[in-house]
Amino acid sequence: MIQLNTILNAVDNSGAKNLKCIKILGGSFCGHVGDIVIVAVQKALSQRKIKSGEIHRSLIVRTKKELQRKDGSTLKFFMNSAIILNNKNIPQSTRILGPIPRELRQQKFMKVLSIAQGTL
Repeated sequence: MIQLNTILNAVDNSGAKNLKCIKILGGSFCGHVGDIVIVAVQKALSQRKIKSGEIHRSLIVRTKKELQRKDGSTLKFFMNSAIILNNKNIPQSTRILGPIPRELRQQKFMKVLSIAQGTL
């Protein structure tokens, strides 16, 4: 469950390290896996395309709050994570580090799944 001012870790190679949620798109007060949010970059690596203080769209890929699946199982991660998207909702990076949940397949984020290391 991602709310306003939640700090997210960036798990792609775009150059951002910490992201701060400033808006949840879709009219909800909390974001879950697969939701798009507007983030401000808090920390970034030097000599990269993304700089600190910039505003970007981002896709939530991991949350600490349990994700209930239809078969009754739950999926839970150790940290809240997101990846940075461009204006066409395509990942701005070329690699995604760590596993990505299968639930993104139903929401048509196939490019995210193809560049990820693994799916859960």
